[in-house]
Amino acid sequence: MKLGEGVEQAIHSVAMLSGLSEGGVLSAAAIAEFHGVSTSYLLKHLQALSGAGILHTVPGPKGGYRLAKAPDRITLLDIVLAVEGPAPAFRCNEIRQRGPNPVPDRYFSKPCNISATMLRAERVYRAELAKTTIADLGVQLAEIDDGPIAARGCAFLEIHERKTAR
Repeated sequence: MKLGEGVEQAIHSVAMLSGLSEGGVLSAAAIAEFHGVSTSYLLKHLQALSGAGILHTVPGPKGGYRLAKAPDRITLLDIVLAVEGPAPAFRCNEIRQRGPNPVPDRYFSKPCNISATMLRAERVYRAELAKTTIADLGVQLAEIDDGPIAARGCAFLEIHERKTAR
């Protein structure tokens, strides 16, 4: 299974926004700069995250993005679904019923076993993503970071975070 690179950008962006101070926002340009990605491509995903209620958009020249809910209430599944949509990764088109020498319809009364297996795998995958929150990622990072990763993020936020009224 391959997820679009927008999922990676979205997860990292939400994680970064979880480090903002109360009332702070970051512009899309600043988030894109920190991650070395295209602002226009990232904007598409930030808008999807806003539409899904994950991010709050503050309009205006001092505006930007901030989390719309607490990091412990945002799961990786929430982000994946916002960016990729709710459709399953595998979509059965019933090709088993095509081609030459068709067999009677009674052989197709049950769902395709390939489709059933793929959908079971999708449920497991989604359940795992639903168990992991942005707050969990922060805890995991803190366990492996002996300072430089947090310092890099804090230094960037110190320069680029915009303070707004909440």
